[in-house]
Amino acid sequence: MTTAAPRSRGDKLTITDVCEDPGISRSTFYDWRQKGRAPRCIKLPNGDLRIRRSTYEHWLDGREDRA
Repeated sequence: MTTAAPRSRGDKLTITDVCEDPGISRSTFYDWRQKGRAPRCIKLPNGDLRIRRSTYEHWLDGREDRA
């Protein structure tokens, strides 16, 4: 069972939005990102990261337990 995607304005999610959904810390997210385990991010000109809602949902579906 997957959870509903986090709430955010528009189709791009902030790191905070993504961390709140599964209940992880920002440091965990950045650790996953460094290891290539986080969803793909868009880096904005100011350095902030955003994640497309569709990318996040696809990434989350890929972690679903098939058992």
